[in-house]
Amino acid sequence: MNLHEQPIGQLACALPGATRIFHQHKLDFCCGGHVSLREAAAKRGVDLAALLKQLEPLQGGETQIRDWRSAPAAELIDYILRRYHERHREEIPELIRLARRVEHVHATRPDCPAGLADHLDAMFQELLSHMMKEEQVLFPMLLAGREAEAQSPISMMRYEHDQHGEALARLEALTDDITAPADACNTWRALYAGLAKLREDLMQHIHLENNILFINAGHIV
Repeated sequence: MNLHEQPIGQLACALPGATRIFHQHKLDFCCGGHVSLREAAAKRGVDLAALLKQLEPLQGGETQIRDWRSAPAAELIDYILRRYHERHREEIPELIRLARRVEHVHATRPDCPAGLADHLDAMFQELLSHMMKEEQVLFPMLLAGREAEAQSPISMMRYEHDQHGEALARLEALTDDITAPADACNTWRALYAGLAKLREDLMQHIHLENNILFINAGHIV
């Protein structure tokens, strides 16, 4: 496989373990999954040769990481609901609480992430609306085999996924790429650990939908 010319989203599907490497280099394989690995690396300033050395051992290797491309839609949807929808609803309110605490206690510090709690709250409201649309409209269509009828909702969900990606970029800007100061308190560190997990979960969530569920439903990018 000529890895560097393959769409990065497809590589995330085809090479179990690749998403960990993409996260390491902050390569967007969910919303930006349609661009080639070469383009994605160039955009982030990642050394392509070094990246390929990390990816090449994954080809043909055995792994316990699930390849969802051949899974029935019902199974993948159930996994998305349990692994991502439920966890977003459980975990983000606590991140908002922690962010408000950090902003209150450290308001006088120049490196305080001012505005983070409000941004997280806005992200959460958008996610709640998005997930409800999937749960009440799109997923029932796909489960009923109404793929043709689902194309318009899929296009809307892809558009909203792009907006989620923009929200993540804003979150990174507010938090110095989710990097806590060296003297950060435990609350600050716990907040940023949770934000890093949110970023990884949300990117993987979008990846499974954009690059597998929607493509399997016959959507043409």
